[in-house]
Amino acid sequence: MFEWNSIYSIGVAQYDDQHKRLFAIAQKLYEAMSSGQGRAVLNDIFDELVEYTRTHFASEEALMVRYGYPDYAIHRQQHEELTQQVLELREKYRSGQIALSITVMNFLKDWLRNHIYDSDKRYGQFLNTKGVR
Repeated sequence: MFEWNSIYSIGVAQYDDQHKRLFAIAQKLYEAMSSGQGRAVLNDIFDELVEYTRTHFASEEALMVRYGYPDYAIHRQQHEELTQQVLELREKYRSGQIALSITVMNFLKDWLRNHIYDSDKRYGQFLNTKGVR
């Protein structure tokens, strides 16, 4: 379900590789859910997502600043919102407010479809014009 496809490529190899990691995290959750083990992996999934958001977003933002990406402020705000959503979902799960991994899977699906496919492609195209591949 969460298999990397070249339509998600933004044309910057290091970020495509990082995005592939996010697809792998989502696929791990999907496979665990399919075998009835979704709840068993959610703590690990959340830990991976928190670490991923910290490192990946910081890396993207540093390159955007370096090359003067004109929509940096908007993109950074999106990153802050995604990070906040990850932290809120983790807290809700740990406090028992959400029990179903489907909530997390839908969040990941939206992230992959909306943020990477739309917003990240725009900065990727910009960076490509600056010679970043």
